[in-house]
Amino acid sequence: QVQLVESGGGLVQAGNSLTLSCAASGVVFSRYNMGWYRQAPGKQRELVAAITTGGTTKYADSVKGRFTISRDNAKNTGYLQMNSLIPEDTAVYFCNAEHPSIPSIKYWGKGTVVTVSS
Repeated sequence: QVQLVESGGGLVQAGNSLTLSCAASGVVFSRYNMGWYRQAPGKQRELVAAITTGGTTKYADSVKGRFTISRDNAKNTGYLQMNSLIPEDTAVYFCNAEHPSIPSIKYWGKGTVVTVSS
């Protein structure tokens, strides 16, 4: 059974940092592209950052220069380093693993809450 478990969320003041982790089990993590998404109250889920199996990254414009996505395939874990947090970053953050050749094969974690106070 495939599981993705996010951790590292919490309440922080604006300007501070958090690092989210996504631990994968039941899947060969290195064979999947990984993404971090977020969903703020009343808004649609949006892509925050993604990293391919080869290490190519992309970011939403709103987080470029502040967030960094990475992965440690040996640990079956992905990360999202979030710096200079702003209240607009408040959301539930989800990690996602997607097969690079078969997009219908994808898995989601249950999310971790990030709250940024002003």
